Amino acid sequence: MKSFWSQLPKPLFVQAPMEDVTDAAFRALIARTAKPAVMFTEFTSSDGLVLAPEEGKSRLLKKLIFSDIERPIVAQLFTASPERMEAAARMAAGLGFDGIDINMGCPVKEVVDTGCGAALIKNPALARELIRAAKKAGLPVSVKTRIGYNTDELDEWLPELLAEDLAAVTIHARTRKEMSEVPARWDTVARAVVLRDSLGSKTLILGNGDIKDIADARAKVIAAKCDGAMLGRAIYGNPWLFAERAEAPAREEKIKALLEHLTLFEELLGTTTNYATMKKHFKAYISGWEGAKELRIRLMETTSIGGAQAILTDGILSE
Repeated sequence: MKSFWSQLPKPLFVQAPMEDVTDAAFRALIARTAKPAVMFTEFTSSDGLVLAPEEGKSRLLKKLIFSDIERPIVAQLFTASPERMEAAARMAAGLGFDGIDINMGCPVKEVVDTGCGAALIKNPALARELIRAAKKAGLPVSVKTRIGYNTDELDEWLPELLAEDLAAVTIHARTRKEMSEVPARWDTVARAVVLRDSLGSKTLILGNGDIKDIADARAKVIAAKCDGAMLGRAIYGNPWLFAERAEAPAREEKIKALLEHLTLFEELLGTTTNYATMKKHFKAYISGWEGAKELRIRLMETTSIGGAQAILTDGILSE
């Protein structure tokens, strides 16, 4: 099966799946503003998609809303059940996704305790079963993972993944134990490339962790000799991230972007997602100028999209 991954120019700069951040609204804004090479949904529970009652399932399906401007778009799934992985992957294929990504790196205790996310590093046999199950949906399969659970286990862990002929592996250059509390070790990404090449694998290797912007990503990719990078936290309040702009956006441009983000949130998620989710973006957008803190405080006190829009619109008009 020919994968879209192999057709993309290198280096690849892709958007990280981030829970309650890269939702359908923010992805739509990013795609309109400065689209990355590949976009990913938030990580979505295969168990929920298969087992939840209709109301719960409909809320989860909101995570899998996308538009054609986001293509190629990959659904990121997690589970410890091969059967439910296959069912959810087939569901994603039916929805028109271009690929499946399996989360094998989430360090959150609630996820790990169910045998999912980073727990799979300790269970390579199950990890491989999950990959094979996802492939039955007919889409290219990739994995996002870490370099180990408590210690660096890359030399043992990565060959298990590569044996399943994945389209791509994104390596967050920390262990599960380290969470995001230590600097990402990009030397491990370089090691992953050497290991991949020694095994004769064609799987793409992407690095992830502590990337400030595209210039930084490019430098890290060159040093590690990997195929690309996945950018996460740098996207906060910055839908222009993948445009490689020389100048930072001005106050009015930031406010207009937040207004558009709010509109998209209301259109796509307003009936199923708590407005408080949107507030985590306010600090990232509203900063860098005199009076930004005061404006932010007013926004944080709002209880609706309309209230925030009124404050922001007034802010632009009063300039």
